[in-house]
Amino acid sequence: QVQLVESGGGLVQAGGSLKLSCTASGSIVSIHTMAWYRQAPGKQRELVAARTGGEATRYADSVKGRFTISRARDGAKNAVYLQMNSLKVEDTAVYYCHADVLPDIETYWGQGIQVTVSA
Repeated sequence: QVQLVESGGGLVQAGGSLKLSCTASGSIVSIHTMAWYRQAPGKQRELVAARTGGEATRYADSVKGRFTISRARDGAKNAVYLQMNSLKVEDTAVYYCHADVLPDIETYWGQGIQVTVSA
């Protein structure tokens, strides 16, 4: 089993910044891709940013130039971060950490963390 634990959410004014963190623990051989998704009220969950083990990245068009995804591997620690700058009201959502764990590409999700951007 793999657990993903997110932290760093909260309330911020438009134009501000937040940094989300997600740490993976458990029976991990290796993680192929770690990503952040978000879901706003009444909307479908959408990909925000993803980073593979080979360091390839992908961003939603709506966050390009404002958000940066990074990963850290320190011994047994696997973590992914999302630096969010120039936040907009429309960035308000529950943000979920996502991991594809090798060798079978099993998918895991975090519990979600609220990010609220006020006008």
